Amino acid sequence: MVATDLDGNILLWNAGAQRLYGYAPEDVVARAHCDMLHEPQDIAAGYPAQMRREALAAGKWEGTVARVRRNGEHFTARVVLTPRRDAAGRPEGFLLISKDISDEIRLTEELKSTQFYARSLIEASLDPLVTISPEGKITDVNEGSINVTGVLREDLIGTDFSDYFTEPDKAREGYQQVFSKGSVTDYPLTIRHKDGRLTDVLYNASVYKDAKGRVLGVFAAARDVTAQKQASQYARSLIEASLDPLVTISAEGKITDVNAASADITGVPRGKLIGTDFSDYFTEPEQAREGYKQVFENGSVSDYPLTIRHRDGKLTDVLYNASVYKDTRGNVLGVFAAARDVTAQRLAEAEVAEQRTKELERLAELERFQRLTVGRELKMIELKKEIGDLKKELGTARTARDGAGA
Repeated sequence: MVATDLDGNILLWNAGAQRLYGYAPEDVVARAHCDMLHEPQDIAAGYPAQMRREALAAGKWEGTVARVRRNGEHFTARVVLTPRRDAAGRPEGFLLISKDISDEIRLTEELKSTQFYARSLIEASLDPLVTISPEGKITDVNEGSINVTGVLREDLIGTDFSDYFTEPDKAREGYQQVFSKGSVTDYPLTIRHKDGRLTDVLYNASVYKDAKGRVLGVFAAARDVTAQKQASQYARSLIEASLDPLVTISAEGKITDVNAASADITGVPRGKLIGTDFSDYFTEPEQAREGYKQVFENGSVSDYPLTIRHRDGKLTDVLYNASVYKDTRGNVLGVFAAARDVTAQRLAEAEVAEQRTKELERLAELERFQRLTVGRELKMIELKKEIGDLKKELGTARTARDGAGA
């Protein structure tokens, strides 16, 4: 605070003025003119005298002024100049109050620069970005939001965030969760373009705060997953089209997804299968558990034999072929396994084995019969030979007897 006469000569100089300008009171009171505080070019232009004239005319002058400290340092001050009057109301001098606002100006410029930079980053994003007030009103958007809704920026700002989705209540619940929890991750919504076109998105959002930590609103970014969802639906259609039971298994051995064939072969609905132990649906749970562990260890298994037990007790022999599946970074997420029903094949094999056994038994029987038959024939031959030999001997004996009688 500085007091001067009408000509600007310094009459009072307080401690604040000493801190700001660097002069002690004894250096300036009744010794200096207040113009010494101004930049030389402002003095040359008559700016200080003009300030005093305007203060007398208007009752006050207020503005920013370039100032100089005793050490020659330049800064910007916010100055209020008011006339001092005597008891009769006649002006007798001025009271000057000044404040260094250089840091404020610098911070303001930095803030503007930061805001410009942040705005550039926001606009550079292809994803729709939006800020939302605690009342659910849109306070700012980027070009991505304009494109996905078909609504101009000025028409979006001030409207309800939830109005641009197929499920407004779900959208409202989403940003309310952000305010209550601080953030949400991969919150699914579907944006409706003004022409009726739909875009499936996943929102990631968090609150933003002022310097004192007070929540000002929500900043939300939407990732377009329409193509991803379509691909997922296509893959789901392929999975469901399979007649073989298909299942995905987590590293903990929990079922994370199944197709209709898996529900049919176990007799358990899909919703009740998911989250349960894969090994619980087999006649040999330990063997089933060992199977999926081998997949995690080796990357895959082929023709791994198991028997599925239906909840009504019916058994189905299967061969499992399984491999791990990974995310885009190569991290293993789980096991994908397909079971081929080989019950009919096993029955056929059993029938073939039984038929072969019967044929072998028949062959053995034939061999025994053949041996018996051949033995008999050999015996008959031997008997016939013996009879022939006996006949020959008998004939020789008769001839000898007849010769002796003669």
